[in-house]
Amino acid sequence: MQTGYRYALVEPAGRNFDPDFRPELTPRQMLELGVFGGRYLRDCKKEFPAAWFRRTRLLPQDRLGHDPKLNFFGADASQPLKVWQQKGWVQPQDPRGLVLVVLPLLFGPPQRR
Repeated sequence: MQTGYRYALVEPAGRNFDPDFRPELTPRQMLELGVFGGRYLRDCKKEFPAAWFRRTRLLPQDRLGHDPKLNFFGADASQPLKVWQQKGWVQPQDPRGLVLVVLPLLFGPPQRR
């Protein structure tokens, strides 16, 4: 996982999102569904509300990889970065592109009001 990073909270938690940002699931719901084979937010639980983690399907901290059995659908939804690059979803020289692709995949396409 990423280390040595910092971020600043510049808005109240859960407030002031872009109007086009309309996720289909909350982070808590995604954790309860075992997204990413139990790896999602596993390493940063202290940074988020404890309520998000009450009924999670998380891989134990000492386990590497992911576990498709923890996924609600029992599917292996993980692919290496190389696959994303081959499909043109993210450019090797611009890792920020990954964020632009992952957010819509996680939260669904923006909904117009």
